[in-house]
Amino acid sequence: MRFSSTPRGARLARRLVSDRLDAWGHPYTSTANETLTLITAELAANAVTHGRVAGRDFEVRLSAGEEALRVAVSDTRAEHVPPPSPSEPPGEAESGRGLMLVAALADKWGTAPRHAAPGKTVWAEVHCPLTGHSLTWD
Repeated sequence: MRFSSTPRGARLARRLVSDRLDAWGHPYTSTANETLTLITAELAANAVTHGRVAGRDFEVRLSAGEEALRVAVSDTRAEHVPPPSPSEPPGEAESGRGLMLVAALADKWGTAPRHAAPGKTVWAEVHCPLTGHSLTWD
């Protein structure tokens, strides 16, 4: 699903991911829902802050496989790729910890070039065995 590259778009992405996970059988208060919702919030905030191009949206894709839940956030700024290993920001910096949270919460995460459009995709997976279902929301 596409969202405006604004703080409002990032909030909406987070809320819709949480709603979709609840519909897929991961209640709002479950660890899987809370973890993926927080990861989505961080990735969407980064897309709005660092990946924003005026007039272009960012995209969120949520998928559930047999072993993991995956969220992928795509934006149109290919030149601002996150480092493979996030580090602690300097001193009293008020930002720069989002990817550290993603790395700590996700079982796997990474980046890839955006398919069929300029930009990048940052994705994260959380191990959460399902009952053999394969679902996608985008």
